[in-house]
Amino acid sequence: MSWLAPDNEDDEPEFDEQDVRVRPNPKANRPRTKRRPAHDDAVIARVLGVDRGRYTVLIGEDGPDEHTVLATRARELRKSPIVTGDRARVVGDVSGAEGTLARIVGIEERTSLLRRSADDTDQVERIIVANADQMLVVVAAADPEPRARLVDRYLVAALDAGIRPLLVVTKTDLADPAEFLTHFDGLDLEVFTSARDEMPTERVGAALVGHSTVFVGHSGVGKSTLVNALVPDARRATGHVNEVTGRGRHTSSSTVSLRYVGAEGAGWVIDTPGVRSFGLGHIDTANILRAFTDLATVAEDCPRGCTHLPDAPDCAIADAVEQGRLGPTGAGRLDSLQRLLGTFADRG
Repeated sequence: MSWLAPDNEDDEPEFDEQDVRVRPNPKANRPRTKRRPAHDDAVIARVLGVDRGRYTVLIGEDGPDEHTVLATRARELRKSPIVTGDRARVVGDVSGAEGTLARIVGIEERTSLLRRSADDTDQVERIIVANADQMLVVVAAADPEPRARLVDRYLVAALDAGIRPLLVVTKTDLADPAEFLTHFDGLDLEVFTSARDEMPTERVGAALVGHSTVFVGHSGVGKSTLVNALVPDARRATGHVNEVTGRGRHTSSSTVSLRYVGAEGAGWVIDTPGVRSFGLGHIDTANILRAFTDLATVAEDCPRGCTHLPDAPDCAIADAVEQGRLGPTGAGRLDSLQRLLGTFADRG
């Protein structure tokens, strides 16, 4: 920048006006700021489901003006997961009229989070559902064969999230589930059995009243069939089990919340896609023992820092099994516990 020399030393220098440069603002927009609007006019809505970046939310729940609205997420939430069951703060056009789109600008504090990982070594969590207080595990007595250790994993995930587990055994007309159910002796676990012509919709429905219950299970066990029986207008797709592989075909492809209405009241059914594995890489390993409530009671007599693994010295659980104090299923339950604990023994 040039300037004009003063006539004498007492005068201030004079700048040439042509040297002043001002950066143009052709868009005439305001400078960006990190401050976000408060959205004091936001309404609270329940997230019912998500499809290709669009969220179906329920506004005015249980009120005379209850209705669903299609919404997208605000830019500031692009890195925050929004899942079925969330209580969302919604602004914009919340009329629900055709062609309208509201915006989710915030998520209320969650009471619970059910999570899983791709495998036991992956600590990146996948959130399945928020704010559920019950988990209904659906397993078949046959076709496909029941997997006790997969159920163990569901129980661990439920207790890690602070969610009460329930169990439904379907297809009991094909096989007697009694031997399978002995694996869970000693657990505080309510069990329902279901056959082709004897579906326990009334008993299961009574357990759903006043709760948000997430349904989980292996593909092909009849979970969607049970959901359709409980919520007649759900119209969840059902499939079959491959005769060669013994595996079920994935039918439900998304997680959705459905309102259950029964003679004793209402609740929420949260149906999830079937899975063949359930990674626990994200959980607090201290909660694994809590899934085995009968073993956890015995473990109170273990020495401090006991790992409960096969080489653990003076393990009270191992002593109780050896002495026969845990009954004929004690050894199997201890083995299941040790397998889960061993999976995480070397996790950093």
